[in-house]
Amino acid sequence: MIRVLVVDDEALIRTGFQHILDTADDIEVVGAVPGGQAIRAAREAHPDVVLLDIRMPDVDGLTVLAELRKLLHPPVVAMLTTFDMDEYVATALRSGAAGFLLKDTDPEQLPHLVRALADGDVVLSAKVTRAVVDGYLDNEPREGAARAVARLTPRERAVLALVAEGLSNADIGARMHLSTGTVKDHVSALLTKLQVNSRLQAALLADRAGLLRRPREGDYG
Repeated sequence: MIRVLVVDDEALIRTGFQHILDTADDIEVVGAVPGGQAIRAAREAHPDVVLLDIRMPDVDGLTVLAELRKLLHPPVVAMLTTFDMDEYVATALRSGAAGFLLKDTDPEQLPHLVRALADGDVVLSAKVTRAVVDGYLDNEPREGAARAVARLTPRERAVLALVAEGLSNADIGARMHLSTGTVKDHVSALLTKLQVNSRLQAALLADRAGLLRRPREGDYG
């Protein structure tokens, strides 16, 4: 079961997301709370995925994100946002958010997106993609991104390219004939070398470095 915590200041949003996700056999909503209760709920319920409102009146969503990242076993966090909050999106990305979803996401897609987050995929709502790319990459020159990627081994660069394509660890393993555990090790190593906090940051850095191409067979060596 994928354990999900929904954090939003609006009861209607919390109830709606919980109702949608509860229809999935493999997803359990372990809490639906306002921002002020988020950290305690995360510590008690140990969610795998947190859907977190990026801006709330009782506590700032970015503050909650930072606290969630400090947990011993931090959950995957996707920010809930609206298309007119671009300035918050880039900041959340730098703080380790794994994805961005609009609150009006198609209900039929929501369980699939949660599964993707739990599986390590990069999840970006189309309407916020440009805001993310512009806000984050404008501060990362192409030369700097290329230098960062150059620090990786050939195999790590191949893994990074597939991360940037949106593949999960399992899919990367199947593509490269590696175990999922080995892929996880490579992903952990490349995140450290790139000095980024999430797969999403790594994917955008790879895009900036011009790495988004299908790896050649020799890249796996």
